[in-house]
Amino acid sequence: MPELLWPGKRLSPPAPADLIAEAILFPQGQGYPSALPVNRLIWGDNLGVMAALLPQIEGQIDLIYIDPPFFTNRTYPARIGQEEDSRRPDEWKLADGYPDRWDNLDAYLQFLYERLALMARLLAPHGTLYVHLDWHANAYVRLLLDELLGADHLLNEIIWVYHGPSPIRSAFNRKHDTILAYVKGPDYIFNADAVRKPYHPSTVKTFASSPKAGFGKVPDLARGKVPEDWWYFPVVARLHRERTGYPTQKPQALLERIILASSNPGDLVADFFCGSGTTPLVAAQLGRRFLAVDSTFRAIHTTRKRLLNAGAPFILERSASTPAPLPQPPRPYTVVCSTDQVRVSEIDDLDYWEVDPDWDGKLFRSVAQAVRPQRRGAIARQLKIHAGRKVCVRLVSIEGEQFQVEC
Repeated sequence: MPELLWPGKRLSPPAPADLIAEAILFPQGQGYPSALPVNRLIWGDNLGVMAALLPQIEGQIDLIYIDPPFFTNRTYPARIGQEEDSRRPDEWKLADGYPDRWDNLDAYLQFLYERLALMARLLAPHGTLYVHLDWHANAYVRLLLDELLGADHLLNEIIWVYHGPSPIRSAFNRKHDTILAYVKGPDYIFNADAVRKPYHPSTVKTFASSPKAGFGKVPDLARGKVPEDWWYFPVVARLHRERTGYPTQKPQALLERIILASSNPGDLVADFFCGSGTTPLVAAQLGRRFLAVDSTFRAIHTTRKRLLNAGAPFILERSASTPAPLPQPPRPYTVVCSTDQVRVSEIDDLDYWEVDPDWDGKLFRSVAQAVRPQRRGAIARQLKIHAGRKVCVRLVSIEGEQFQVEC
């Protein structure tokens, strides 16, 4: 088979990250205090994180989906404002999202090659790896996956099509992404019945009107059909209830189809570029365990807030190189605690806060949480608790500053 080469191509053993347990989150107190979370959200460079995970779970991840940088050579900001006019981007309040800039194609390929190699090792023998890309680099990455997993292990080249405005006037509008699905071995999971969809009404009408339709083969019209390898789902910009403000967020329906098809309830689903958190959110909703990793604060923060709606406890970890919450805010966040509630002052830039009602000074156990609504409305200023030895409150501003206050 052909091999893709570039100057400096290598697979050197990466240094494992030193992972620190930062907090256990019990969404709205569910599972507190005895539940032991099987779900993990990790803040750190995924190369070092995956190296640290190898001794723990090599060959044990049932499904991996990643939506890595596309080699667009752009920087993507996140929207953090409320009640903004979507038609006036010059008025949006923005914060750092994530960068997709590279010195050259060689640097991008080396970045992805090292990480895909570790994912291949973490993937279970029956597992599937989905890599989501677009026209910028999908042809190159397919050759890398052929090398790491085998060209004959390509399950599908899936085309996700969508609509939307485009500034292109000198070519056809680019309105699709490519998702490369590779299996680790021949006994891979594929739940065809879990992803069937209804036949088009015209197909049903054709079979009802003519016994010769389908060349004598009559499908089970009531059961529906397995989707083709081209999928239409609206982009998140058209899905108001899903929008988080995080750039390049993917729709939940897209991940639902992938997770239902290529995993079973209780399986471990991983996303090492978790971004807005769609993969772990849908995995939890479908009864799967999740492992989500990202290197940026905005991704981890967005994912943490979304996972509160999934109801599944999870542990938040960080590599030693990522910042911990500061002991005290540089400006006053007034926090008032009693035996049954905590109240915070009305600070306009408060985006998220949570409470550990029995703080041991080591591992933060988040039992009550409040999130600023995405589009309109104010964040809750009061949370009910049952106080223990000491109460600790953690606060996160819209800009990403993290603090904690003991009371």
